[in-house]
Amino acid sequence: MIQTKQAVFKLGAIAVAVMAMSGNALADSKSAEKWIDSEFKPSTLSRAQQLEEMKWFIGAANKLKAKGIKEIHVVSESLDTHVYESKVLAKAFEEITGIKVVHDVIQEGDLVEKLQTSMQSGKSIYDGWVNDSDLIGTHYRYGQTVVLSDYMAGPGKEYTNPGLDLKDFIGTSFTTAPDGKLYQLPDQQFANLYWFRADWFARKDLQAKFKAKYGYDLGVPQNWSAYEDIASFFTNDVKELDGRKVFGHMDYGKKDPSLGWRFTDAWLSMAGAADRGLPNGLPVDEWGIRVAADKCTPVGASVARGGATNSPAAVYALTKYLDWMKKYAPPQALGMTFSESGPVPSQGHIAQQIFWYTGFTASMTKAGLPVVNADGTPKWRMAPGPHGPYWKDGMQNGYQDVGSWTYLKSTPPDRLAGAWLYGQFVTSKTVSLKKSIVGLTFIRDSDIRSKAMTDMAPKLGGLVEFYRSPARVAWTPTGNNVPDYPKLAQLWWKNVSTAISGEKTPQGAMDNLADEMDKILGRLQRAGMAKCAPKLNDKKDPATMLTNNAAPWAKVANEKPKGETIPYDQLLKAWQAGKVR
Repeated sequence: MIQTKQAVFKLGAIAVAVMAMSGNALADSKSAEKWIDSEFKPSTLSRAQQLEEMKWFIGAANKLKAKGIKEIHVVSESLDTHVYESKVLAKAFEEITGIKVVHDVIQEGDLVEKLQTSMQSGKSIYDGWVNDSDLIGTHYRYGQTVVLSDYMAGPGKEYTNPGLDLKDFIGTSFTTAPDGKLYQLPDQQFANLYWFRADWFARKDLQAKFKAKYGYDLGVPQNWSAYEDIASFFTNDVKELDGRKVFGHMDYGKKDPSLGWRFTDAWLSMAGAADRGLPNGLPVDEWGIRVAADKCTPVGASVARGGATNSPAAVYALTKYLDWMKKYAPPQALGMTFSESGPVPSQGHIAQQIFWYTGFTASMTKAGLPVVNADGTPKWRMAPGPHGPYWKDGMQNGYQDVGSWTYLKSTPPDRLAGAWLYGQFVTSKTVSLKKSIVGLTFIRDSDIRSKAMTDMAPKLGGLVEFYRSPARVAWTPTGNNVPDYPKLAQLWWKNVSTAISGEKTPQGAMDNLADEMDKILGRLQRAGMAKCAPKLNDKKDPATMLTNNAAPWAKVANEKPKGETIPYDQLLKAWQAGKVR
């Protein structure tokens, strides 16, 4: 009898809850309509499809609110895209679903540190993280990250948007681990490309002077020799344009964590230090880390252990970085960080930049800038970055950042579900096209191919053409060879800075870096990991490890072959024809 009364009472409570949720759904539908008609335009979905998608989010959120979830906390790095999410989309999510989102936006270094602390302590600091896919090897090996493939088919199934359409995401190959499972959901992407002043390159007088001196046409450089010639030409021969001193190169060199990104973001592989094979080179990747025949177990970074971090190609890459910055960039570049150097080309006195992120596109298109025409079209263009003399066909072309929603197993299940719901909301087809227009960090193929992007393309300097081409998957994030990104990444900027200061030669800096990387791999080997822990090779004479067939590559006889360039229009035609370059 008592059990019967309890059952009746429980059924009554459920009925009240359902009635309450129905009322909330009605009110939230009105909020959804308001946002769809004001902010969420344009979209690749029709208004009716947007409403249908938002109704699903309302229903899923109601299930969580019935369990007491009223607020969740998430974090991402400080990009325009994430600021938009934090200030606009978080508010929209709260008004539509009734769940408040505290979306913190912090520096990338701080984010990685907090994530590392959370993983080491087993305590949930945030319910969701927008974390670069550079950590895919870390997440796979430590076993503390929610495997989204399993989650969507299991405990998270009822909270997974039926309209998510994973096949529409362009970056899921980068967030998939060696086990073939999805670990992270892409939220924003931008590539590391070559940037140049197309208006200057088109000047007949400059073209004639350049060809007279170098014997080939002024155009988009295909190799580092041409980039160096162009840098010297503008800095030392042209010297001044439009009444201002001009420079043929831009970079940054301050001793700061961001200095590490300048190298780990594929600089060594752009020189040709890695093995052939996409996305990152196998068995030796763009960090110089070699993995065993299982394509998963790291065995060393130094040449002595079969790696390439201190190989001739890697030393060449560091040497060119130093030479170009000191000879052809503004003097203040040496004291700048990544974020400080980013806006400099928009000031109108830089001719080209070999290492430029498309994440800066939005800030380079603002009306009134010296690099923007009166009609809003840019005076600059972006193109594939040139290659160093060690590079060969089939190698990684360059780097692409893929900030992705990442969830830890330490997060309480209902809070995890709430954060997963929010992550899907800010990447949903209802809002993704508008978010792409704001931040220009595309994640969906449908958005890239939309009429809105076709209309915007003339003002984006080649960005849309790049992302509509196969090149978008030939530029790749850090891959699976890196077993612990936070521990290994911090070694790069500290060692590179010793070469900048002159404390060590480029060879000495890279030797020390490779040695420290091997030591970290050794510690990880002793500590153990859930999967694919490092197992160091024995050391051998480095001279016997260099070959002409695979990484680590032997030193080439001529590190400055003749410069090669290509007309920009020809590059565009290649992209439109479905070619990488």
